[in-house]
Amino acid sequence: MAEKELTYADVSAHATKKDLYMVIHDVVYNATPFVDEHPGGEEVLLDVAGQDATEAFEDVGHSDEAREILEGLLVGQLKRSPGDPVPKVQAPNTSSSSSSGDATSFGIGLYAVILIGGAAAYAGYTYLQSQQAKQ
Repeated sequence: MAEKELTYADVSAHATKKDLYMVIHDVVYNATPFVDEHPGGEEVLLDVAGQDATEAFEDVGHSDEAREILEGLLVGQLKRSPGDPVPKVQAPNTSSSSSSGDATSFGIGLYAVILIGGAAAYAGYTYLQSQQAKQ
């Protein structure tokens, strides 16, 4: 059986709690059976109902388990037409991982600054305590 192809117009027709489709990385999912179980609440899904939810999905950083759940909700592929909205997030597993690398290095750098700052503050505190004890 060939995989089903849906247009963006087809997906946007499914934008209610009782009939909720969304697109993630050009794949169409029927999230209707998962609306009540979604850990982030139904509002999160309703905000992207009938739309391309790629950016919202990737911004949250879903687990492997969440990605497995998606597989069970698969409807088909999105057939893009000129003028359709395009997601701002690239597909995972691409060779360009500079944004996550930048975030990681920023986090490590911030941790190092905090650690060094704490050590300097402690050294300054003990120095002042020793000077006061001498007086």
